[in-house]
Amino acid sequence: MATIRPYRPQDLEGLYAVCLKTGDSGQDATTLYRDKHLIGAIYAAPYGRYAPDLAFVVEDQGGVAGYIVGAADTRGFEALLEDRWWPMLRAAHADPQGVPWAERTPDQHLERLFHKPNAAPDPVVAAYPAHLHINLLPHLQGQGMGQRLIDTHLAALKAAGACGVHLGVSEANTRAQRFYDIYGFSRFSEQPTPGTIWMVRDLA
Repeated sequence: MATIRPYRPQDLEGLYAVCLKTGDSGQDATTLYRDKHLIGAIYAAPYGRYAPDLAFVVEDQGGVAGYIVGAADTRGFEALLEDRWWPMLRAAHADPQGVPWAERTPDQHLERLFHKPNAAPDPVVAAYPAHLHINLLPHLQGQGMGQRLIDTHLAALKAAGACGVHLGVSEANTRAQRFYDIYGFSRFSEQPTPGTIWMVRDLA
């Protein structure tokens, strides 16, 4: 039986694993990357390290099978990572900026984000200052667990004082877009990022 509980430090490898297994527009990205920790170092692990009070995991008999993480103050969290998280990753991974985009390996595309992290557009963050990432292994999807994770996380964001939350989803990931539509998210009025759909929800 799967249960939701607060994140613990020993769950870190579980965050990495779930992020990898859902990292190709919701599909398993294990075969895409040589370094299996790269994608989790962007979208999962720093939240366990620096925003653990807003991190929750789904645990079943196999261990961590899903999670939701985020930050109540997106710009503040970005500044924290710039000071404490990205420098050690930049020291360990060369910036592939000089490699033409089309010639970069999948690993290099992620390593580029260590050196130039993506940021949500200012209008999105101004109106919806919190953000989240959620991933759930396929065997637990379609059972209401995603809704329970979102409800748990949004309650924590509201308690932390957030008035609105945003997330970015790949244009290609139409299944995820439908999921967020069902659970009360809408598309932001402006969509300035090619390939990314910005979705938002009020928390007032």
